[in-house]
Formats: sequence, structure tokens, C-alpha cells
Amino acid sequence: MLAVHAAGTGAALGDRVRVADGWWSRFRGLLGTAGLAEGEGLLIDPCRAVHMFGMKYPIDVAFLDREGRVVGLCHRLAPGARSPYVRAARSALELPAGTLAMHAITEGDTLTLSPREMS
Repeated sequence: MLAVHAAGTGAALGDRVRVADGWWSRFRGLLGTAGLAEGEGLLIDPCRAVHMFGMKYPIDVAFLDREGRVVGLCHRLAPGARSPYVRAARSALELPAGTLAMHAITEGDTLTLSPREMS
């Protein structure tokens, strides 16, 4: 489980972000989930594009390079849609729809990903 913050402002984008880094977890992604609550998310690594086939709710997607710099954004990616292929991406961070706009995340921003402290 990870916590994700905007490096420039320190704003918390998520504090319960799961990691999908194996074949099955990356393939499954968020399929079969009812939605993402505020603070939840999924980091898919490696990933340069996502699809929303079989999804029932929109999400925001930030594509990150190896340093955590945002190299692509999809706001409110709709069920049934697919993102563009982002060649410079290493991973895709999926968040509740509206999260990226709420925190004014733009391409070039850096996000920090750190292990979540368990209480």
C-alpha cells in the first residue's frame, strides 16, 4: 500500500493506493470493483496505456516516468474508453475521477510514492 503526494504542494492524492505489479494484478486492474473512494487508487507498473472495458465508473489516470514525473494525463476516463499510449510512461496511477483536477496536477509535475505507514 502506498501514499501518493504532489511533490510541489505536498497535497495528498491518495493514502490507500494498491500496487499492481504482477501479470494477473495488472491485467485485472480495477475490474470488478464498485468504485474508488477518496484516498484510494491503483498504481499499475509497468504500464503505458489503460483500457476501461468492463468498467462501470470513470477514473483519472496519471502516467508517470521512472522519476515520478507526470508524462500524461487522462481526466475522467469513461467506461469503455481507452487511454492513449504514453511512450515515456513507466506506470499508471488510477485515482477517483476528479482527483487530478482538484489538486491541479499537470504534465511535468512530480508525484512522490511512499510506503503507507500502517497504524
